[in-house]
Amino acid sequence: MPVYILNAEYLNFPPVEDAEEDGMIAVGGDISPERMLVAYSEGIFPWYDPTDIPVWYCPNPRFVLYPHKLKVSKSMRQLLRAKKYSVTFDTCFDDVVKSCGSIAREGQEDPYNTWISDEMMATCHTLHQIGFMHSVEVWNNEGNLVGGLYGGVLGRCFFGESMFAKASNASKFGFIMLVKNLEEQGFKLVDCQIYSDHLLSLGAEEIPRPAFIEQLKANISDLKKEGWTDKFRTDFEF
Repeated sequence: MPVYILNAEYLNFPPVEDAEEDGMIAVGGDISPERMLVAYSEGIFPWYDPTDIPVWYCPNPRFVLYPHKLKVSKSMRQLLRAKKYSVTFDTCFDDVVKSCGSIAREGQEDPYNTWISDEMMATCHTLHQIGFMHSVEVWNNEGNLVGGLYGGVLGRCFFGESMFAKASNASKFGFIMLVKNLEEQGFKLVDCQIYSDHLLSLGAEEIPRPAFIEQLKANISDLKKEGWTDKFRTDFEF
């Protein structure tokens, strides 16, 4: 397969069917807010070293979570009921992104954190300001930010980008609260991009790329842009 080189002046991507075996579909272009929105709408995401040019992927299979299939273990239910942490939404987006960019996942180099450069942070900030990116914040009882995650939204799809935890199970705590709200608000799909044991334990699964693209296209037509601070709740029973 030829390697597609994107032109900075045009936002179009090649067909996802032309992706390499590892999912790489194109290189180049930029990571502007406009291009990121086009990428989301086509099931494509950037994954690269910020010292190099952008590299774009659409892997097969795709790792996703259906909100109604969320799995909450007995130990996590106990933690959720204990109220060891509290959760907010969209209250300190930039801090969450910065934290995701500074904490690597235990035991492996975090593939997502490698591209959270200053340029990517600026793009994420803009997308948050115009209502297409959101954050989940997890706080301990002393009022410290100990976990969180962020991602993009198009229609009824949430595109998870990165998460972090400075305390045990803090990111899982926030993710579960997020998915419960997404289900309640009618979201159909959480894009987890690539496999991880962490998300597998919460109910994520691999599906063929054609099925992912079909479900994506069916659920991004409604492009509502809303803040989450007052819309989402945390009083679920577990």
